[in-house]
Parts: sequence; structure tokens; C-alpha cells
Amino acid sequence: MSVLVTGATGFVGSAVARQLVSRGETVRVLVRAGGDRRNIADLPVEPVEGDLRDGESLARAVRGCRALYHVAADYRIWVPRPDEIYETNVEGTTRLLRAAAAEGVERIVYTSSVAVLGARPDGGPADEETPVRLTDMIGHYKRSKFLAEEAVHRLIREENLPAVIVNPSTPIGPRDIKPTPTGRLIVEAAMGRMPAFVDTGLNVVHVDDVAAGHLLAFDRGVVGDRYVLGGENLTLRDILGEIARLCGRRAPRVRLPHGLVLPIAYAAESVSRVTGREPFVTVDGLRMARKKMFFSSAKAEADFGYRARPAAVALADAVQWFREAGYLAKN
Repeated sequence: MSVLVTGATGFVGSAVARQLVSRGETVRVLVRAGGDRRNIADLPVEPVEGDLRDGESLARAVRGCRALYHVAADYRIWVPRPDEIYETNVEGTTRLLRAAAAEGVERIVYTSSVAVLGARPDGGPADEETPVRLTDMIGHYKRSKFLAEEAVHRLIREENLPAVIVNPSTPIGPRDIKPTPTGRLIVEAAMGRMPAFVDTGLNVVHVDDVAAGHLLAFDRGVVGDRYVLGGENLTLRDILGEIARLCGRRAPRVRLPHGLVLPIAYAAESVSRVTGREPFVTVDGLRMARKKMFFSSAKAEADFGYRARPAAVALADAVQWFREAGYLAKN
């Protein structure tokens, strides 16, 4: 029987699909008609056209599958039409998981995000149990993922859905073709276009380690539990400094107050409403950056042996891939 992976044409999903293929699974992938399939072009997978907004296509996709990795999500910090992100991340997730349950899928891994977790008042690493509410969520992406995870928990509790939840932190590495917001940051920094920084921090993890964590959660995770799949906690200054070192550039030394950047974010969003292009800096992104987004993967490490390589290795792999893929052609 097949294993269905959603989001396999994207960043994390393609890494999950690759590792499933490597261990001999028969992999089916949900793809949009006309979508970019470069990330799966070299993989022996079965593409099935469908969309999270189309229930009939989801029923076809899960037919005959014994397992599901639901990785797909609308990952945009800024959206011109917020209803789109809720339709995909909340309604689409509910629709897909109900279709999987109706088909009798034996095991599901749902990809959530550390974006839905709480923050510790002392700035220390948060984990799966850090208190959080919907009102703590900044922006439509975080709210949509929070509501989606709540929906998954409800299906587990009320309909016995056999699902394990994973919460990746900030994945980086190869095949970030879009690229993601973090990938864009790496590209801009590698091109020398980020001479300054704000005081924030991220938990950086190699995308292939996140993918390995998905498979471990499938094999050994507890149904109904959630697991942070993270790596190393670094300040933005340290991240930019390491990218500068990798590219032979001078590390940025100017720290900008959040209040100084906020008007720039508002202006960038105003331009984007006209052009339709996602702004590099957003109001919600800047508000999130007021707190260091540090996390602990101790539970996943203890429960099923999850491990992550050093952030410096992940950053080096990301820069190398962007360079070889032509994103840094003018560098």
C-alpha cells in the first residue's frame, strides 16, 4: 500500500518524500495541476492531482493508502486575501484528515509549526507544554496553524484519528525553491543586502533533520502527542554573521530598533497591495521578532531519538544550494 505525502513539491514535504523513498516506501504525492514539480522530478513517486480545497480530489488521493504525511500548508506571513490561508490550512486540513479516516488510513503525521507554541516570559526555550492562547497568535499564518492544530486535536479526541503532530521550527537547507521567508533572508544576507539587523532569535534546523523527525514520529511517536522538531537557538545577529562568513563578507554590526523598522514594514505592505508581490519585511513579521523564537526538542529526543546537526552545517548547506541553483548569481 502507498504512503501519501502532501506538500511534496515544497520545501519540507520534498525532504520527507525523499526519505520515504530512500527507505523503500511506495510514495504517492498530492500535486496541484500546473504546479512546480522540480522538487520531485527525480523521485520515483506517483503524482495525483488535487487540491486541499477540493474534497473529491482528496478522497481520490488517499484511496488505498495506509499512511499519510500531511505537510502541505500555505506558509505566507503576509497575504492580500487572508481567507485563502484559512481555507487551505484549517478547512483543507480538516477535509483531508476526514478523508483519510474514512479510507481507514492506519497512521498520520500532521505537520504543524512552532508558530503555534507559547513563548516563555524569560526568553528561554519554549516547548510543547508552554501555555498559549489563540489571542497570542500574531498574523493570519500563525492563527491559521493554531486553529488547524486545534482541529487535529479535536479529530483525535472525538473521532479517534490516528495522528501524531510535529512542530518544526525554522527549517533551512536544499530545495527551498520558492524560497520560504527564511530562505529569502538567507539569500538577501548572502548577497550582502542585509547590513543591519533587529534583536531577535530563531531556532534553526536542517530540513533533512526535520524530515527524519517526521519518519521517527510516524514510527515511534504517541498518537495525540505533539513534538517540536528543532535545532539550534541563534540570535539573528549570529545567523547573519555565519552567512557572512560563508560568503566572505563582513558581518552586519548595526542593530536597528524595532520601532524604526515598523514604518518601513507598513510602507512595504502598502506597495505590495498594489503589486501583489510579498513584501520582504512585514508588520506581523516584525511584531513576531520582538520575542526570540527559541525552542527545545527535548521531548522528541527522549521519545524517539530525534537528533539535529549543528546550525552552521544547515546554513552552509542552504547557502551552497542557493548558490548552485543560481539564486546568488550576482554574488
